[in-house]
Amino acid sequence: MTEAAPGKVYLVGSGPGDPDLLTVKAKRLLEEADVVLHDKLPGPEIIGMIPEEKREDVGKRAGGEWTPQEYTNARLVELAEDGNTVVRLKGGDPMVFGRGGEELAHLAENGIPVEIVPGITSAIAGPEAAGIPVTHRDYTSSVSFVTGHEDPTKDESAVDWDALAATGGTLVVLMGVGKLPQYTEALREAGLDSDTPVALVERATWPDQQVATGTLETIVSVRDEAGIEPPAITVIGEVAGERERVVEFLEGY
Repeated sequence: MTEAAPGKVYLVGSGPGDPDLLTVKAKRLLEEADVVLHDKLPGPEIIGMIPEEKREDVGKRAGGEWTPQEYTNARLVELAEDGNTVVRLKGGDPMVFGRGGEELAHLAENGIPVEIVPGITSAIAGPEAAGIPVTHRDYTSSVSFVTGHEDPTKDESAVDWDALAATGGTLVVLMGVGKLPQYTEALREAGLDSDTPVALVERATWPDQQVATGTLETIVSVRDEAGIEPPAITVIGEVAGERERVVEFLEGY
């Protein structure tokens, strides 16, 4: 008896959260999928588009625990081996701090067909939604994307804040609200001016988007006063000051 061919897994980026920013392909795959594995980052509006009977939450669980990555990897393989068309839905782009690379390798090792569907990364869309260009001819011609939430099993951080401070470009920190005091201090100690503009963009493009601005020296107290919470993006550099010039006329979010 011939063994049935496995189904296929799509690693899909949902963009920053506004359903209108889903790609045409992402929307089609959500409609066609047998099962959608998601966490909270795509946002309630996008998750709400998926029929409840075919979605599985592999994000935060009761009691504040998170679904282990090993479980998600195994579940993707299990569902595909049962012949399902599976969408692994991720916030932003699946390969930008989204563990897409880990899932891709695991699927390939288990002989599962897989396709990557890029999404609009929140690292760029988040600042844009707040009126902040990540590059600007007057200020910077480079931008660095950094995670503020590394694998806790690492012996030491892989982020070289001294080197980042020396680039003179824009720094965009994803998932870094909780560790804001640590890396803003590290950047100041590395020589970055305390008056460097900083912006925090919470839930970018969601209906309840919130933006708070300050400087490298004041942004921690600004965060606390504004009540900024995850998911949020930190933008560090002269471009962060551009928001004040345009915010009066900025529409959309």
